[in-house]
Amino acid sequence: QPQAIEQLVKGIKEGKKHQVLLGATGTGKTFTVANVIKEINKPTLVLAHNKTLAGQLYAELKELFPNNHVEYFVSYYDYYQPEAYVAARDLYIEKDCAINREIDRLRLSATYSLMERRDVIVVATVSCIYGLGMPDLYKDMRIHLEKGQTLNPKKFAESLIAMQYSRNDDVLERGNFRIHGDVIEVFPPYIETEEAYRIELDWDEITRIRRFDVLNRTVIEELDETVFYPAKHFVVPRDKLIESTERIQKEMEERVEFFKSNGKLLEAERIKTRTTYDIEMLKEMGTCPGIENYSGPISGRMAGEPPATLLHYFPDDFLCLIDEAHVTVPQIGAMY
Repeated sequence: QPQAIEQLVKGIKEGKKHQVLLGATGTGKTFTVANVIKEINKPTLVLAHNKTLAGQLYAELKELFPNNHVEYFVSYYDYYQPEAYVAARDLYIEKDCAINREIDRLRLSATYSLMERRDVIVVATVSCIYGLGMPDLYKDMRIHLEKGQTLNPKKFAESLIAMQYSRNDDVLERGNFRIHGDVIEVFPPYIETEEAYRIELDWDEITRIRRFDVLNRTVIEELDETVFYPAKHFVVPRDKLIESTERIQKEMEERVEFFKSNGKLLEAERIKTRTTYDIEMLKEMGTCPGIENYSGPISGRMAGEPPATLLHYFPDDFLCLIDEAHVTVPQIGAMY
């Protein structure tokens, strides 16, 4: 192991793009690469080819790096039925899925850590090459608060809602906030523990920021400042969203015209109904089911331009480790 660690670290420092560590099961490859991560000291992406292996690596690295932010990024679908059309029976089946809330929290935690720190290790599956909200917008929409700052509660609430938080004055849950008089409580969805933030105001001035335990209400820490990141990856400022609905509308009209000119009236009607409903949802609610399908027009990308993925949340100098590379590399190629 010491020789392997030394050679790998030397190779990275010399600028080698690719290196391979070969070893039989039980020879301590994970321990070896953990030492490489420690020596190189850069944000690291560890790729595995399935959730079980990723979970195992996540647990091992969390143990080896107790003071770092070790994160877990895998697909959050417990069940996924893609939309389909059975032409013979003129049957359209809508997309249906069940999202695992805990995995969703872990994914948000990964991107939050990458934005805030450098001591981050993300264990991921091939899910990391799929489209995710744009890191620039995700970062631009965050809200920074500090003691002594002037804060308008109404505008702050509107900003939180734009970041996909929900207001619930009765029960404080993940991704929710509540306002009682001069006290605002926010429970970010990406925090591992059951902890939320309490902002106390004296008229419009922030007098205290405290982190507290949601279950027993005890104060954990007094803070001078804090930052709130969006509750979802697909977040867009309102003006940009309204702009994008015009692009979606234009594209829809082109497709409707195309179907009509080809005598496909049913298809024209279906795409018009569905897209019109989604546009209304985007304008009124700021989101719609399957918003990721509109990521192109929303981000203003050109046709054929790749979407933002988890890889775009990493800085340029990150380290990438691929476990079981003989299986993972072909899988990434196939998925791509």
